[in-house]
Amino acid sequence: MRQIVLDTETTGLEWQKGNRVVEIGCVELQERRRTGRTFHRYLNPEREFEPGAQEVTGLTLEFLADKPRFAEIAEEFLAFIDGAELIIHNAAFDLGFLNAELARLPGLGRIEDRCTIEDTLTLARQRYPGQRNSLDALCKRLGVDNSQRQLHGALLDAQILADVYLAMTAGQSEIGFGEVLDAATAPGATALEAVLPDVADAVRPRVKVLPDEAEAHAARLAALEKKAGRCLWTTLETVET
Repeated sequence: MRQIVLDTETTGLEWQKGNRVVEIGCVELQERRRTGRTFHRYLNPEREFEPGAQEVTGLTLEFLADKPRFAEIAEEFLAFIDGAELIIHNAAFDLGFLNAELARLPGLGRIEDRCTIEDTLTLARQRYPGQRNSLDALCKRLGVDNSQRQLHGALLDAQILADVYLAMTAGQSEIGFGEVLDAATAPGATALEAVLPDVADAVRPRVKVLPDEAEAHAARLAALEKKAGRCLWTTLETVET
């Protein structure tokens, strides 16, 4: 699957008030791996920043004065994202601005006509209900380095969001179970071969528990048993291997 992690910076918070895109940053993923391809453009917004917006991005009208207008890069941008799944944090914001830019140009349609959308803010709210789910909060929760994020920048934020998305959606497909499922569909595969292809030669991973981890685990089980009166886990027999 081809995915594009996307972020924009703008002159203000509302496209309905005529605010414009000043930066687009995209990072390409193929089968959940970075390809090294990116799309990054600064844009001349042809208008002033709203109060506060300039401080967030660190961009100035002087810096953007010789940059292309959106119309000049629209075809190149659309070609880069065409047919991909877009990964966006708070997708309604970025899509609102991009579709407003496209609406100024004849015949280019909307982003949703070309791409499917995965909103990582919606995904985070489903996985971490009741918690802060800003990009910085997710970086802290998932152990993603965002130390370079002193200001908002579209390409840097897209790169960070790519790491956040991959960490947040990491699952069985990344530790080899996809290959096991493929084996299950192979002609003549037995049930055992589907679960462990090459059983005789299979190397089974083993996680070694450190003493402090075992102590913390035991303390947690003891607390559960005290609160509930019974802890099923403690009734299981420990097998030394």
